[in-house]
Amino acid sequence: DDRFRTGDNISKPIKLNSIEITDADEGITKSVTKARGIASGVRLAKDLVGAPPNFLTPSSMAGIANKIAQDTGLEVKILDKEECEAMGMGSYLGVAQGAIEEPKFIHLTYKPVGEVKRKIALIGKGLTFDSGGYNLKAGAGSMIELMKFDMGGSAAVLGAAQSVGKLQPEGVEVHFIVAACENMLSDRAMRPGDILTASNGKTIEVINTDAEGRLTLADALIYAEKLNVDKIVDLATLTGACIISLGNDYAGLWSSDDDLANELLDSAKNSGEKIWRMPLVDGYKDELKSKIADLKNVGGRAGGSITAALFLKEFVKSTPWAHIDMAGPVWDTKAGASTGFGVKMLVDLVTK
Repeated sequence: DDRFRTGDNISKPIKLNSIEITDADEGITKSVTKARGIASGVRLAKDLVGAPPNFLTPSSMAGIANKIAQDTGLEVKILDKEECEAMGMGSYLGVAQGAIEEPKFIHLTYKPVGEVKRKIALIGKGLTFDSGGYNLKAGAGSMIELMKFDMGGSAAVLGAAQSVGKLQPEGVEVHFIVAACENMLSDRAMRPGDILTASNGKTIEVINTDAEGRLTLADALIYAEKLNVDKIVDLATLTGACIISLGNDYAGLWSSDDDLANELLDSAKNSGEKIWRMPLVDGYKDELKSKIADLKNVGGRAGGSITAALFLKEFVKSTPWAHIDMAGPVWDTKAGASTGFGVKMLVDLVTK
């Protein structure tokens, strides 16, 4: 990634001048067009995840969403802080309140020409930087210097939006949603022990300010379900526990619906991306019980990625829903670069 290098520090890769395909039939031409569309989205996702947090802010991410809409014809709606307050998004705004950078709630919509046969909502966690808040990320292994990648879910969703806009699939309406903000430490920041109220009226006791992504996703899930979609998929760099469970190569998959889970497993296989279905254990819900609110934002140490998924499930009433924790595969540690994970899988899900 040479975007932030100068002079002799800029690498000089061998440039491909041209590719010539001889005797290309219609099928090959379509395949090449699809590949170009997908590659465009993957490239965007890599650039977003790799961008430093002083360059990629919630406002600049909203600007990128506007550019996607301008370039592809997608509809776009950007809600500012006041509009989110009017909608009662106290869970999302609780995370954002400590930052100087204003939150931006992003909603892109792809509508096909002709009949709409199915509707899908794709939600990406959009923490453009995560300090951990008062539960500050500190010490060896905290990875605070890499917390620019805590918006990897939103990068996958925006990358998929660009690809879908270019490919123009038939029969499917897709909503791309990102609750973008920063989680910062300041005199205005949420504190451990605070109680937040989500837009469905549920109250949340904040036990750990570093379990913030699920708080932003809660209001995004509520918003998405009101769109009357057929299925909802959220992607997030949500828990270190998922990396402990599955390593750096696999994302975890939790779902309330077997058909949707199987669709995603199939799309992951088709696209060469690795996900593994994990249990959604109802018995672990007791870990989220609060003595003073409807629920806590974290459970105990054991099964942390499972209780995180169970927390999210509390904000979806009946729509088939799946959660993908991509904390591991979002970043290639050896290369020191983003992977663009998730775009190919989401495009396959939408276009199949």
